[in-house]
Amino acid sequence: MAEFRLETARLVLRGWRESDRVAFHAINTDPRVMRFLGPLMSLEDIDALIGRLTRMQDELGHCFWAVERKEDGRLIGWCGLIRGAKGTPIEDQLEVGWRLAFDQWGQGYAHEAASAAITWAFDHLADERVWAITVDDNDRSWGLMERLGMARHEALGFDHPNVPQGSPLRAHITYSISKADWAAAH
Repeated sequence: MAEFRLETARLVLRGWRESDRVAFHAINTDPRVMRFLGPLMSLEDIDALIGRLTRMQDELGHCFWAVERKEDGRLIGWCGLIRGAKGTPIEDQLEVGWRLAFDQWGQGYAHEAASAAITWAFDHLADERVWAITVDDNDRSWGLMERLGMARHEALGFDHPNVPQGSPLRAHITYSISKADWAAAH
């Protein structure tokens, strides 16, 4: 099967490659990037994660894809679509997510990639809504959700079951946008 590839003006969202592991490991060992995402990841953690994402892409046709800059081919993070985790208000629902290298923040790349992923979702999948979650304190992430036109669901705040009890990262908030609202805005 051909590698997944979705292009924007400045980015390529694509399937994962063996050559991505070291660059993605560097992103996931930066405490600034991981502040709201959990512990720093070992290279073994990255290998396992890329393996899960590759299997997800093969099975579902989507995952959190590798994101590279067109100008130089640099892997700058991930963005894409997964199914919400078990035990969350968005279990099995379509979830958009992103994670970029710290030096790439503030340049509009996350918005560009997430917009492309949401558009792709509504063009290729039967879902009528795309969801997103984040830690309540992660104002950069929920700020992007709002800039994407997503609305917060106050009643769907939750403690993430995959985050240890007592962790300040356990409390999450939930956003979504409907296919109709996305189409009206784009």
